[in-house]
Amino acid sequence: MGADFLRRMDWLDAARARGYLRLLAVLNVMMLAALVLTSHGGIDRNGFLLGSDFVSFWTVGHMLHLGADPYDGAAHIAAQRTFFASDTGYTAFFYPPLFLPFCRPLGLLGYFPALACWLIATGAVYIAALKVWWREAGTGTPLWLLFLAFPAVPIVITHGQTSFLVAGLLGLGAWLVPSRPVLAGVLMGLATIKPQFGLLLPLVLLLTREWKVIAAAALTALALAACSALAFGHEVWPDWLAASARAEDAMAGGAVGYAKMVSPFAALKLLGGRTALGYGVQALVTLGIAGLLTWSAWGRRWSPGLAALTLAGAPLATPFVLDYDMVLLAFPLSWLMRQALLHGFRDWEKLAIVLTFAAPAFARPLAMNVGLPIMPLVLAGLFAAIWRRTTAVSDHDCLRHRSICS
Repeated sequence: MGADFLRRMDWLDAARARGYLRLLAVLNVMMLAALVLTSHGGIDRNGFLLGSDFVSFWTVGHMLHLGADPYDGAAHIAAQRTFFASDTGYTAFFYPPLFLPFCRPLGLLGYFPALACWLIATGAVYIAALKVWWREAGTGTPLWLLFLAFPAVPIVITHGQTSFLVAGLLGLGAWLVPSRPVLAGVLMGLATIKPQFGLLLPLVLLLTREWKVIAAAALTALALAACSALAFGHEVWPDWLAASARAEDAMAGGAVGYAKMVSPFAALKLLGGRTALGYGVQALVTLGIAGLLTWSAWGRRWSPGLAALTLAGAPLATPFVLDYDMVLLAFPLSWLMRQALLHGFRDWEKLAIVLTFAAPAFARPLAMNVGLPIMPLVLAGLFAAIWRRTTAVSDHDCLRHRSICS
């Protein structure tokens, strides 16, 4: 057996992989069902509100209807606690004003109906985007099985987070760049509600000369910003900047919880490193990822391979990324699977795919209980596997996929 057990993983054939996916899907569904069935009045047995982070967005929706400032920390705490007061603190709101139009409709409904509508709507966006990528992968595995088995999915659901929406917008936008550049830009512009995941996109779009996408994305973001200012007052922007400073202090102070985060910065902090060291290492990683993307994109056109590489690098390029954001990785994983099925698996690729897919289930428990941050290494392994593929795409695939070759 030896090193080939992990390097080649020939024992993991398609039938066995589908069996593991079915097992993971059953476990995920059972876990979610048990969480709901054992809750009392919407509070789980650990004392957390179902959809724990969603209460922040829902509270903001109510505040906007009342004309209150969502970036007033004290007012947000008070409004949130009129519905749910937790012994473990409260869920802050640091999203930019671009997100406020998405929050306002949530205030029209009660908490649990709003949570259900939010998860259904954002989940539909995510699945629609994933369907395009997974259809091209051609694995024969049904999409519903992939969705139910992916451990990052129940993390999003239990938190009621924005990750389905942001990942869906970025994933579908990245895929549509060659065929529908204006629509791709609009989707990317909407994804600026969580701007830290778009750090690499402008670089790659500029290098690949996708001017229509850039223009559409910029105009969409500006229009969303203008709508926010007109609807909620221009003062929301300076208020958000002040809140952002508090958010940075909260992140550096560990208020979010480094075990929940998956960035190189958080890993260094969890291991006891100083904040300056964490930011320094994060800066080096971000620059390294940007450099490798520049190498891959220089003199070429946008392609599914470059899209996959950009999305795989996004979680590594920002210090503020959590385990529920890992649903974004389904898109680069789909592309890597297609390449492997077309051209054969290379050494360590199966391991990179398996670890990336399964790691969200183990990353937080290992970080919390053992102090071991595994996700930055897992993310680096996936990025390396995709980068190796994008630098060796055949001429046939370049023509077939409007590829990175120009």
